[in-house]
Amino acid sequence: MRKRLFSLLFILSILSLSEIDTVPSDVQDKIDSKYAVHLIDDGEDTSYIVFHSKGTVTATIEAEGDTIRVKFEENNQQTDVIKQHVYKLTKDPEHERIDLYINGESTPIDHVTGI
Repeated sequence: MRKRLFSLLFILSILSLSEIDTVPSDVQDKIDSKYAVHLIDDGEDTSYIVFHSKGTVTATIEAEGDTIRVKFEENNQQTDVIKQHVYKLTKDPEHERIDLYINGESTPIDHVTGI
């Protein structure tokens, strides 16, 4: 009887996006409220996306190849109240690009900086 050995390689993804209430001080120091969308990267596997919005925000992510699509949906917009939403994005090593969509529209990131 022949025995065959099969090995399975499970690749565990660490990709995640979550809104955070407590912003690390080194990130907070880099936030500039003049930008509607600000990306702050730690140079490793974590980025912070800061989105200044006049409404409530729902965020989702999708990944394909080396690209992450971050999708923000803005609802219940107020005319005079701008709220800072900070999201922690944990990336897998193969992710090199972040595409941002706000209400379905491709949107450039206003400012990118590192910590």
